[in-house]
Amino acid sequence: MKPKITAVPSIRRLPSYLHIIRQAREENHEYISGTVIAQELDLEPIQVRKDLAITGIVGKPKKGYPVVALMAAIEHFLGWDETQQAILIGAGNLGTALSGYPEFQYHGLQITAAFDKDPAKIGTSIHGVPVLSLNTLPEYVRNTKPCIAILTVPSSVAQPVTDQLVEGGICAIWNFTNVKLKVPDHVTVQREDLTSGYAMLCLQMNAYKNCDEC
Repeated sequence: MKPKITAVPSIRRLPSYLHIIRQAREENHEYISGTVIAQELDLEPIQVRKDLAITGIVGKPKKGYPVVALMAAIEHFLGWDETQQAILIGAGNLGTALSGYPEFQYHGLQITAAFDKDPAKIGTSIHGVPVLSLNTLPEYVRNTKPCIAILTVPSSVAQPVTDQLVEGGICAIWNFTNVKLKVPDHVTVQREDLTSGYAMLCLQMNAYKNCDEC
C-alpha cells in the first residue's frame, strides 16, 4: 500500500515561499518574517508559520527566520538539496518546454535524456538534452537507474510507455498526460492536469466579466 502524504496544501505552497526567500537572500536580507512572505502571497501570517513549521525550522521573535537556514530547511524537506536524475519521454512541444525550464536546476532536477519515436528527432538534442529512440527506453532505465520519468507522450500511448518504464525499473512518474496510469504499488505517479488551471482561470474571468475594471 502506498504511503499517504500529509499536509499536501502546505507542501504545495513551499516552492512559492522558497522563491520569495531566495529574493530576500539576493537583496542581502539576513532574516525574513512570516508576515512578509504572507503579504507577498496574499496569505495569513499564521498560515505561513504553520506551513514552515513542517520543515522543522523555528523563527526568532521580532526577527523572523534566518534566510539561509530557512532556504536550507525547505530544500531539505522537499528533497531538493540532492540531485534527482530524470528522463523525459516525448520530445514534442511540451517536452521541449519542460527540458528548457531553467528553474529545475534550482530544485535538484536534472534531465539526462529524452526519448521519442520520431526518426527526425532521434539523434538530435533539445536544450542540450540528447533525444534517444523510444525503443531503447527499458534498457536505458535499467542501466542508468534514473529516479523520475517525465511523461509527455500522446494519451494513446501513455499506458504502453508506462509499462516500459516499470519494466525498466522506474520508481516515480511525473504524468503530463490526461490518462490515469495503472502502475504497481511501488511506483509513484504525480499527475499534472494543465486544463485544471485553465478552467480556474476561465471561471475567474467569467466572474468578473461584468466588472468595470476588466
